[in-house]
Amino acid sequence: MSKIAFLGAGRMASAMVDGLLAKKAAAPPDLACTGGDDDTARLLSARTGIAAPADLNSLLKQADTVVLACKPQQLAGLDARLAELTAGKLVVSILAGKRLDRLAQIFPRARNLVRAMPNTPGQIGAGITGWCALKDLAATDRAIVNTVLGALGKMVEVGEAQLDAVTALSGSGPAYVFEFAAALRDAGEAAGLPRAAAYQLAVETILGSAKLMAQSAVEAEELRNQVTSPNGTTFAGLKRMEARDFRGLIRETVLAAKLRSEELSKEP
Repeated sequence: MSKIAFLGAGRMASAMVDGLLAKKAAAPPDLACTGGDDDTARLLSARTGIAAPADLNSLLKQADTVVLACKPQQLAGLDARLAELTAGKLVVSILAGKRLDRLAQIFPRARNLVRAMPNTPGQIGAGITGWCALKDLAATDRAIVNTVLGALGKMVEVGEAQLDAVTALSGSGPAYVFEFAAALRDAGEAAGLPRAAAYQLAVETILGSAKLMAQSAVEAEELRNQVTSPNGTTFAGLKRMEARDFRGLIRETVLAAKLRSEELSKEP
C-alpha cells in the first residue's frame, strides 16, 4: 500500500484510518494526518499510532496519496503550497459539494483527482460511497481508491453529474433513517409501549429489515407484500402511509437535499 496523508482528522478520516488498519491494508507507518488548528490530529495519532507532523512538507513528502477530509468550507482557505506539494500525487476528496473542476484549481499538478461521497455508517465499516474520477484511473490508482474507500464499506462508481443525487440519497440518507427510527419509537410510545422498549423494537426492526433486503434477490415491494395480509394490521398501516403520500414525501426530501447539494457545488 502506498503512503497516505490525510488533510483532516475528523470522523471520516478517523473511520478510514481505523478501517485501513483493521483490514491490514495499511500499517501505522504508512499513514499520517493533520487536523489544522484543532486537536483531532493529535488524538487520532495517539489512538492509532499514525504520524501527525506539524508541517505540510513533512506530512506530504513521502505520501503518494492525499485524502482531503477537512470541512468543505475550508477548501478555499487551504495553504497555497498544496498546489506544488501534491504534484504527481493521487488526491481523493470527500468534501461534499466540491466538484472536480474546483479541486483541479487547488491541486493542479495532481496525477489524478477523485471525488467521493461517503456516509456516516462508514464509521463502523458499514457505509457506502459514491465516487468519480477526473480522468481514467490507472490500474494501480484504482486499486488505491478501492482500498481507501473500501475501508468505509461498499462503493459505487458514478458520473460526477450523479454525485449530487448520491449526496441526497446515501450521503444524507442515514439522517432520514434515524428520523424514521425516532418516529417509530414515538409511535410505539403512543401505542402504549415504554420508551426504551419502543426504541429497541424500532432499531432492531430497521436493522433486521435492512439485512433481509440486502440478502434477498427480490425488490423491497415484494418483501413488503410478503408481510402484508389482505385487510390485516400491516395493510391498515400501509393504507394510512399511502393516504398521506409517504413516497411523495420521501421523493421531495431527497430532491430538496439534491438541490442544496447543487447549490453548495457553486460556492467557492
